[in-house]
Amino acid sequence: MVIDMKNIDTVEFGKALADETRQKIMGLCCCRQLSVNEIVDALDVAQPTVSHHLKILKDAGLVRAERKGKQMLYTLNQERLAQACCQVAESFAPEHPIELVAIH
Repeated sequence: MVIDMKNIDTVEFGKALADETRQKIMGLCCCRQLSVNEIVDALDVAQPTVSHHLKILKDAGLVRAERKGKQMLYTLNQERLAQACCQVAESFAPEHPIELVAIH
C-alpha cells in the first residue's frame, strides 16, 4: 500500500482516531519503537486485537513498521499525524489556513 503524504482521507483518519485502544497505541508508540508484544503487555489486551488496531493505524499512515530481526517494531508517524490534523482543520475552517512547519 502506498500512502499519499499530501492528500489524506480525512474520514479514514477520523475512523483511525475514533478508537480508544488505537489512541493508546499511538501514545505508546510516540517517540519510540515497540514490538507487538510490548504493546500487548502495556495495554493488557490480546495480541490479535493489537495486531488488528496496528493494521488500521498503519493503513492510515499513522504508524510506521520496521523489521528488526524477527520482530516488527512500530512507531508513531508524527509527521503524518500533524499533516492530517492540519488538513482536517483546513477542511472545516478554510478561513484560517494552517501551515505545518518543521522545527529542528
